[in-house]
Amino acid sequence: MLQDTSNSQPVDPASATTEVDPNAAAVAAPPSTTDAVVTAPAEAGAAPAGAMPTGITDTDAEAFQQMGFDHLLVGFDVVGWVVFVTLVVMSIGSWYYTVVNILSNLRVKSRADRVVRTFWETTNAQDAIHYMQEQPKTEPFSKIALDCAEAAAHHQRSEGSRLAEALNRSEFIDRALRQAVTRESGRLESGMTWLATVGATAPFVGLLGTVWGIYHALIRIGQTGQASIDAVAGPVGEALIMTALGLFVAIPAVLAYNAFVRVNRVTNSQFDTFAHDLHDFFATGSRVGESAAKR
Repeated sequence: MLQDTSNSQPVDPASATTEVDPNAAAVAAPPSTTDAVVTAPAEAGAAPAGAMPTGITDTDAEAFQQMGFDHLLVGFDVVGWVVFVTLVVMSIGSWYYTVVNILSNLRVKSRADRVVRTFWETTNAQDAIHYMQEQPKTEPFSKIALDCAEAAAHHQRSEGSRLAEALNRSEFIDRALRQAVTRESGRLESGMTWLATVGATAPFVGLLGTVWGIYHALIRIGQTGQASIDAVAGPVGEALIMTALGLFVAIPAVLAYNAFVRVNRVTNSQFDTFAHDLHDFFATGSRVGESAAKR
């Protein structure tokens, strides 16, 4: 007969001990939320506060610091200094002529209407000429009128001479007026050639500095055997700054030149109108034409 084992004594659950595998418990138990939050930055490899951004090394940061204006001056060679000094001289000259022409045009414009109106409103010709002589040397309308009056007086004193036989009064006055208008127009264009030259050549001067800087960058790449940012940052930064300097010098010069061309065109038109009226007055004794009627 088989022995019945069911008659064995029951086991008390309270007193029973269960053996638990610690490795299995660690795998089965999920991590708590608090632990995940605390350990997440460390597991992600996040940099602490104030640290350098990910992907930028100390070498790269040092290379970025070499692309400032101070590094530009330190890294200049002979060609770099020649280009830089040329751009500085161009800029100083263009700003000088810009300021001088602005003041000159404002001065001419402020006096033009008053001088012309006073000349024609003066009934006595001698008083009108005396008023013109009192004007500053930089006032162009008075100088045109004085040249015309002097030419008329000179021709009148030469009546019967070879001068009067070769040129009549009208032609002689006309020649004097043309010379006076050309002279005063030339004074208005003072510095215009410099502004045009700077506006046309400054970008190319800056481009020369750019090409020279890139040339040094290529040499440095060849010497180091690597094209890393720390090897080429300085020369490339120098090249880009020289390009910017060329543009900063050229743009104001071009704008000033175009503005003065427009202003001088208007002033020259006023010179021509005033000269025609003077020719009519000193050649015939009275003003004629539509310009006189409008006044």
